[in-house]
Amino acid sequence: MSRAKLGVAVVTLGLALYLVFTVQRGWIMLTDDSLVAKALGVALFALPAVGAWTLIRELLFGAGTERLAGILETEGGLPPDTLPRTPGGRIVREAADAEFEKYRTEAEAAPDDWRSWFRLSCAYDAAGDRKRARATMRQAIRMHRDDPRPAPAS
Repeated sequence: MSRAKLGVAVVTLGLALYLVFTVQRGWIMLTDDSLVAKALGVALFALPAVGAWTLIRELLFGAGTERLAGILETEGGLPPDTLPRTPGGRIVREAADAEFEKYRTEAEAAPDDWRSWFRLSCAYDAAGDRKRARATMRQAIRMHRDDPRPAPAS
């Protein structure tokens, strides 16, 4: 198990425990005679629902991203990590912006190919635009899920 997956497992377990304890406290408050306590109890049930939804959504996003990366790796289609880095390890922004144009053009030329959207997402991420990187990756995952062609055998 990689360090990243171990970290996800630890955070997921911690959040799950937090959600269980929050539901428990919510139940205790719901059974109290005070209307204020009952209102707080209802609110405490809403927090775990939102937390669970967010957790599941992020885990599915991570699994989808990993699945697509695996397919691209098998096909030899992952974008190479050749961008120059600063001494601190950050990607040089100007190089990332220049590389981004290549992947933007590829996605415009093949708008129905999830592979081009995946690579565009990686380019957004390298350029530091995390919001667009995640939105573009979600698009790639959706397109792959809706793609009628079978995935290549691994």
